[in-house]
Amino acid sequence: MKVPRDQEYHDHGSRWRFTTRAGFEGAEGISRPPYEQFNLGLNVGDDPLAVQVNRSVLTREIGAEPQLLAFMSQVHGTNIAEINGPTPEPVPYTDGMVSATPGVGLAVLVADCVPVMAQDPERGVIGVAHAGRLGAAAGIVPALVDRMVSLGAHAPDLQVVLGPAICGRCYEVPAAMRDAVEAQLPGSACETAQGTAGLDLRIGLARQLRALGVGAVEIDERCTREDPDLFSHRRSSPTGRFAGVIRL
Repeated sequence: MKVPRDQEYHDHGSRWRFTTRAGFEGAEGISRPPYEQFNLGLNVGDDPLAVQVNRSVLTREIGAEPQLLAFMSQVHGTNIAEINGPTPEPVPYTDGMVSATPGVGLAVLVADCVPVMAQDPERGVIGVAHAGRLGAAAGIVPALVDRMVSLGAHAPDLQVVLGPAICGRCYEVPAAMRDAVEAQLPGSACETAQGTAGLDLRIGLARQLRALGVGAVEIDERCTREDPDLFSHRRSSPTGRFAGVIRL
């Protein structure tokens, strides 16, 4: 299912959305080329002060209090952190976060990898994950579901969205790499538009989530490499990072 562009979702007090290069209507960022203009990623070469301003704009836009929107220092691993209050610094060595604390927001940054957004709105549990090739194959998404269940979520009531990411048409990899990922994440192997070996991580992750008993899985079909409104490391480098963000 394609998720409408720039749509915000509200359900039982939680909300989530994806940013773009431009930011939001009436809330633009200040990053300069090649990071224009709503870059949210530190350590990509952008002015750190500009990034902090952009993050402050995002925090305000989603209605979170200062320091209650948590970011991660992502490393393509499977570590999941639980966020219970103010988080002034990015959580180190982490690719997933969960929370059941009202007012807390969680952000995941991407520029081709899959941003995973999850919620159990009935029980007030939210989660995000950064699912690149390495993390997806290593099991970041099952780890996220497990931690959410440990906070009281029920898998059949989970609502998960796999956000904008590089699509299988564009994600060319060596055949051996495709086969290795397919062995760990069945359903992800594909053929690119050029007829070469490729990966469609969102298809593999959707299949994995359904096997875990997750009740609702949606895919935002936008391809980061094809859509100029989104940052893409494969399309142009250096580049910025956009976010998937959810808040209780």
